[in-house]
Amino acid sequence: MVLVLAIFALGPAAGALRAQGSAVSAEWDTVGTFSIVGYDPETEEVGVAVQSRVFSVGNGVIWGEAGVGVVATQAVVDVSYGPQALALLREGHSPAEVVERVLAADPNPDPERWSIEGRQFSVMNARGEVATHTGPRASDWAGHRIGRHTSAQGNILAGPAVVDDMVAAFENTPGHLSRRLVAALEAGQAAGGDTRGMQSAALLIVKEDGGVWLNNDVVLRLQVDDHAEPIAELRRLVEMAAERRARRRR
Repeated sequence: MVLVLAIFALGPAAGALRAQGSAVSAEWDTVGTFSIVGYDPETEEVGVAVQSRVFSVGNGVIWGEAGVGVVATQAVVDVSYGPQALALLREGHSPAEVVERVLAADPNPDPERWSIEGRQFSVMNARGEVATHTGPRASDWAGHRIGRHTSAQGNILAGPAVVDDMVAAFENTPGHLSRRLVAALEAGQAAGGDTRGMQSAALLIVKEDGGVWLNNDVVLRLQVDDHAEPIAELRRLVEMAAERRARRRR
């Protein structure tokens, strides 16, 4: 089993929207962003994608391990939430239990500048069950929407339409999981996205032995670190990967 660190259930109520917000003051940039986790029951692939107005957002937000699940951790980020969540999923805990345990274990070392109350993260296991948390001090607008085999979440967004439209795009887009995840990012951006603009995007899809070559659990890992149109560039790479898959099937 290969652990992928891309430094980056059904929930309490499928389709429920959770919105929070108040500004967070910190020395570090809050990772104002929008992300989506998703599962394809036909291929049993699980994936996560993200876009933000920060450099190399994939290095701080998305995590995944084949046969275990994926995690997006953002806003007032504690990057350790990624490996913690995967470890708990590996032990057999549900995504809802993982969210509860990770928050309970957070020592909140810098409550004034980098408070636990600003954290936002989403956890999906390898069966597509998901739970998402948006802290009350995640920067406005912050919230999430849980759908069927998916959850969209973000902060410093134009409003709730961003996550609503992301879920709708994921659920209504046919084809490979990579195309559905990128379609969700495109829909989120069309709804206003991160109010600061765009800079980077990333995508990760995992499945046991799902990649090319031997002993490769990475179906697809793509990262656009600095680009005027990062989602468009991510789309270009996803389509290139689709062409390569098609050639392998011939």
